[in-house]
Amino acid sequence: MSKKPVASKESNRHLSPKEATLFRELLSLYETKNLKKGLKTADQILKKHPEHGETLCMKGLVLVHMGRREEGVELVRKGIRMDLTSHIVWHVFGLIQKGEKKYEDALKSYTQALRFDKDNLNLLRDVAQLQTQLRLYDGLVETRYMLLRLRPTMRQHWISLAVAYHLNGNLAETKNVLMEYEKTLKNVPHYDVEHSETLLYHVRVLEELGQHAEALALLDVSAKDRAIVDKTAIMEFRARLLSQLKSEEAEHAWKVLIEHNPECYEYYKGYLSNHSLNIDDNPTEALSFLRDFSTQFPKASVPRRLSLSLASGAEFKELAEPYIFSGLTKGVPSLFVDLKSLYTDPEKLHALQDIVETIRKDTTPDPSLASPSPSTEPTTYLWTLYFLAQHYSYLSEYAKALELLDLAIVHTPTLPELYTCRARTLKRAGDIYGASRAMEDARLLDGQDRFLNTKSAKYRMRAGLIDEASALLGLFTKKDAPSPGADLEEMQSLFYLLEEGEAHRRAGRYNLALKKYTSVQRIFDDFEDDQYDFHGYSLRKFTINVYLNMLDWEDHLRSHPGYVKAALAASRIFVDIYDDPQLATHNPDGGATDAEKKAKKKAKKAQKEKEDAAKKSGTTTSTNEDKGLEVLYKDEDPEGMKLLAASDPLERAAKLLQPLTTLAQKNIEAWIAIYDVAIRRGKFLQAAQALSRAHALDTDNSDLHVRIIHAKHTASNLPEPISPPAGPVFLETLNRLIPEGVSLETFNSQYLQKHSESASAILATAQASRLMGASLQEVQDVVFTVLNDKVALDIKTALEISSFLNKIKSPRVDELHKAFDEKFTISTAFKTTEESAKLRAWALTNDSVGGTAVTPTENEADLGTTTGSV
Repeated sequence: MSKKPVASKESNRHLSPKEATLFRELLSLYETKNLKKGLKTADQILKKHPEHGETLCMKGLVLVHMGRREEGVELVRKGIRMDLTSHIVWHVFGLIQKGEKKYEDALKSYTQALRFDKDNLNLLRDVAQLQTQLRLYDGLVETRYMLLRLRPTMRQHWISLAVAYHLNGNLAETKNVLMEYEKTLKNVPHYDVEHSETLLYHVRVLEELGQHAEALALLDVSAKDRAIVDKTAIMEFRARLLSQLKSEEAEHAWKVLIEHNPECYEYYKGYLSNHSLNIDDNPTEALSFLRDFSTQFPKASVPRRLSLSLASGAEFKELAEPYIFSGLTKGVPSLFVDLKSLYTDPEKLHALQDIVETIRKDTTPDPSLASPSPSTEPTTYLWTLYFLAQHYSYLSEYAKALELLDLAIVHTPTLPELYTCRARTLKRAGDIYGASRAMEDARLLDGQDRFLNTKSAKYRMRAGLIDEASALLGLFTKKDAPSPGADLEEMQSLFYLLEEGEAHRRAGRYNLALKKYTSVQRIFDDFEDDQYDFHGYSLRKFTINVYLNMLDWEDHLRSHPGYVKAALAASRIFVDIYDDPQLATHNPDGGATDAEKKAKKKAKKAQKEKEDAAKKSGTTTSTNEDKGLEVLYKDEDPEGMKLLAASDPLERAAKLLQPLTTLAQKNIEAWIAIYDVAIRRGKFLQAAQALSRAHALDTDNSDLHVRIIHAKHTASNLPEPISPPAGPVFLETLNRLIPEGVSLETFNSQYLQKHSESASAILATAQASRLMGASLQEVQDVVFTVLNDKVALDIKTALEISSFLNKIKSPRVDELHKAFDEKFTISTAFKTTEESAKLRAWALTNDSVGGTAVTPTENEADLGTTTGSV
């Protein structure tokens, strides 16, 4: 058996003159993406030098670009073994790893390549981008400094080094680099956008350093010399800097900005701040200024709206009346949304209600008159009814809201907003089928409106009508897509993924729910990956300020409500699977819906055709030289069953929740979910931290109460004490949350006594009792106290109580449902299976007249729903 070649032998790299020329040609062909010819050239070299490591790697790289990834990667690995000291083989391997999103591994390969070619500009640039992607700012400064040392005449290298210092927190060095860079400039033309952006960045750095006088001087000189072309940015920087310097010119600067855009909230806040007025602390003085602006800019809504936030009592009513009347007269659909934030003040809430009710009374058409009052627009009465319907729906007075909507629909049966409001009201009242039907009526009024189409699909999903929702979504998605859902997922539609995930979860199809939630996670991973190209592009184009803002946004990416919702929902499913492994084999309704099964077959066929086409093609249409290296996502688990049966559900949940420990610190649901995972993983320090953080946010939270008892109960039943340092900290936390000497039963009882009129507290007490081993009868007795008249019970909590009784296999579920059905007269959530089936069928019928649902049949009307007649 012959010996393997020694990888470090120089002979493996030596090529004859002809093959050396071919190798240079191969590099050029790869750069120009002439892959077929590149492959032939590589084969020519290897025919004479079959163990040439660099050629083997380049051939592998070409094959990867041509879609033959496995074959190509194997060749690259072989090439590395043949020549471990070549920077080319390590660079190629780094490119492959980067295409697989293995950024840490790619950086190691690039670092290895730099050992053998430390002054390679391409390598250094790639290393800098990877260090930025991984937020390794110390190393980034060194790399950028080396690039500048090698090519000091390139403007980009100066700016890149300044940004590296900035990201590393060294603003003083950032300033020094910028000053040195500006000394090298000669004959810069006026209105040079790149130079303008650099100067604005310099001003920004000086402002962040607190050197406001110097920043203002640079700004004024640059503006006068026409070196900065962004006039709005000049005005904004100048106003801020003058305020910081307590200059008398600051007031005028802010006024100029307000005149420039009187609808910008930040300009008014800046003006008031310049007068040392905080909107919350000095409402009277601030209100005086806002009144002046309202007079100066009568068409601007911002000063009048800000005034409503500050005013109170009779003054509030005086300001609110013309604001509301103007909105109703103009027919502004978003007027209620605009004013909703004022409802936190009960006094303002009642004042707004009185104002709009008065307007309704004054604008109600008199049947005895041939025409309405000339002092008001004919539609004012309609929009008044619409506002009041939203108002009462928000206050949970659903019957009153629906009554007002009936009047409005009789007045103008062709206004989609009335039906969308009706759908929202019915949804809040617990009538998911009526809500779906009402939203469909809105859609039928304008079949070309994508918004209405999307809303109708969303409401169908909430009613469990997933296939029907998919049919609606297909009206506006690509016709050649495997399915509407696949197209929406490709377009990164978070609303679709979250709504369908929730629909599957409610139906008990946890496998498909997890598929949707993990798709949301993958989208955020894509958002994170997408920034990679901008590390080079933004610095080349000198869009520095926007680039820094983007990096800050990326650092807080997973604080997005879409990610938080998906992470919490998925983690709860993983925890449930860990607690009850049988759920992993439970698959109601046969898994995927019919539409989904058809879509999966179509997607599989399309994927195969795409892969075959990639293999046949020798070129790539991508403009990014590394784009062809990216791995196409292949769904190896279309039904989500592998995901559901994963052997590490808690680790998967922990990975989803980890970003929330820093990005959702004020979200108590996140800390409770983190506790649920940590305690089951035996991470007692993390569990203690989660309990402490949750307790600091809301000491009386019902879910937290259950977790505190769960933690104490868990600690008391461990086979052996928790080892230090976790043990003492965990026990100390529990002793702080539960007073020493108080038993769990007493603690639970005291919580119930304190919150005896809260339905969620009653549910929490029952859950805690069950956890401590209370009998089923005792738990049921506690649960049924929610039916007392004094207990504040809503639909959401009622559904949670129903789910809990089902979970503990209570024989009194039907009894509770009957009581809830009588209590929530509009809701259809607690109907029997037969009644729900009839309502489901009715929600899908097409018996609409002009977009208005006609009265259901007598049998359907007997079900107690108010969705039929309008």
